Amino acid sequence: SPVAETFRVIQGAMSEEYVRTTQGVFQFELSGDDGGTWYIDLKTKGGSAGLGKPPVTADVVMSMSSADFVKMFT
Repeated sequence: SPVAETFRVIQGAMSEEYVRTTQGVFQFELSGDDGGTWYIDLKTKGGSAGLGKPPVTADVVMSMSSADFVKMFT
């Protein structure tokens, strides 16, 4: 799916540098195809991204359609 593929690319692009400089956790509440709760953790060592709630409390929660999410990251 486009959402899962976007998160796969995000996960692959993560680095300790991004985590060190960003220090933020982002939660996405997506509606539509492949909706649900997804996250990007740029605070915890190594960083992570994927489906579900983040491993630590989110600093930012964004609600949008899955189509808008994919557009935002492409």
